[in-house]
Amino acid sequence: MDNDFSKPQRESAFGIIIMGAHTLLKIVKASFFLFIIAFVKMSSTSFIYLVLGILAIILISFVFAYLWYLKFTFFLDKEKQEFVVNKGIFSRDQVIIQLDKIQQVNINQNILQKIIGVYGLKIDTAGAHGEEVSIKAIDETAAYNLQAHLLNRKAIGGEQPEAVRENNLTEETPFLKISGLTLLKVGLTSNYGQSLALLAAFFYTVIYEGRQLLDAFKINRDEIQSTVTGMLTIVTVFILIACLLIVLLIINLVRTFYKYFELQIMQHKDALLLSSGLIAKKNTLISPNKVQVTKYSQNYFQKKMNMLNMSLKQAHFGQSKKGHEMQGNTLEIPGCNVTERDELLKMILGKAPLKGKTFIPDWRFLNLPIFFKLVLPVSIFLILAFNIPEVKPFIGAAFAYFLTGVLMIYISYRRHRISVNQDFIIKTSGIWDISNEIVQPNKIQAITTFQYPWHKGVDVGHLTLHTAAGQIHFKYGNYTQIKRLVNYWLYQVEHDNKSWM
Repeated sequence: MDNDFSKPQRESAFGIIIMGAHTLLKIVKASFFLFIIAFVKMSSTSFIYLVLGILAIILISFVFAYLWYLKFTFFLDKEKQEFVVNKGIFSRDQVIIQLDKIQQVNINQNILQKIIGVYGLKIDTAGAHGEEVSIKAIDETAAYNLQAHLLNRKAIGGEQPEAVRENNLTEETPFLKISGLTLLKVGLTSNYGQSLALLAAFFYTVIYEGRQLLDAFKINRDEIQSTVTGMLTIVTVFILIACLLIVLLIINLVRTFYKYFELQIMQHKDALLLSSGLIAKKNTLISPNKVQVTKYSQNYFQKKMNMLNMSLKQAHFGQSKKGHEMQGNTLEIPGCNVTERDELLKMILGKAPLKGKTFIPDWRFLNLPIFFKLVLPVSIFLILAFNIPEVKPFIGAAFAYFLTGVLMIYISYRRHRISVNQDFIIKTSGIWDISNEIVQPNKIQAITTFQYPWHKGVDVGHLTLHTAAGQIHFKYGNYTQIKRLVNYWLYQVEHDNKSWM
């Protein structure tokens, strides 16, 4: 591929295979169970039409991919400092991205791309609608050259950035490298919520599609339900719970190793180069000044193991196609120790942040959560329990829920803090995973304060810091102190010359 990016050029011709396989995979995923039902129930004569239909879908997918390849072009506009992409088959679209709006450029390689010998390049921006450009097939040299041009904004003509001219894959010593043992610890001690959600989604899909198959094959659901109910005893329930926990841990470990295998971070001139992935390798080049909020979190077990998880949140504002506000584009770095965390913070923020004056919430922080999340639902449950005999045996569970909820809300209250010094704002929160979100005053986009009418007499209010990567909330603080902090931050933003990007 020609590396003079000032001239419009296409992807690698292998992109036809990548795009065709991608389109075909989406069709197969959407209609997998329909094909199974059709394959089982149709007659031998109709089977020929099914095969012909599948062949037609494959042909259409690759024809579509070929037309996309012909119409997809991109180039760099040197004078306007813009990256221009032309795409579309039936309707032509032109995406123009200003180079200073580009936050990160990811170079990926999935299994098919690895077999063919090409790379995928994805551009994440902080545009008004969070546009994202993805190039499906580009050769290795062109990918790294284009990545350097987009982030370093060097001369775009025939001249290449110095680092690229020497070696586009410069061997640098990583200052942070996550070992397999560390990933094992991460998989065992974190991300339970995400794994549980993934497991729930899997079971929901299986149950939903299973019902469709039962209806298609006219199998009696009541017979299956009675059989399953007869098999359930106290012992089998405990066995199922144990198996569920084991499956949850396995899913967590697989997700962790798949995503973060051989994770390493190198300092590449003025940027950070992150590389990770077991099967699909991902290389991300990110500029530290694009990071809006830096976060690190740690639970009890991770503290004993001297490790923590870090998140780098970048701007990704605007609205999605569904109209919802889009949150920050986040890079996760699991398994850091304290020394590595401090080194990474120095590279991103210029120095390791120290906590300054700490502000704590008023005890009224406990009132509304306890009432709406505990008192109200438990009261409704007790009313039902005393009127419905089938519900009455579960009263003990309601009291256990109430006591557990009070404990969790109290821990949340004790952890809810905001620390302020001249250079940093650090918000601490959490129940099990204790997180610290760090933001610099110049990254603040807007500040909102709020006070309930019944809290005016006790001088209690709320604070929200709006950044391009999301919001940071401090609830039930001293309202007079909050207004002083707002004035102080506004003064800093007006008098400092630092840019938020």
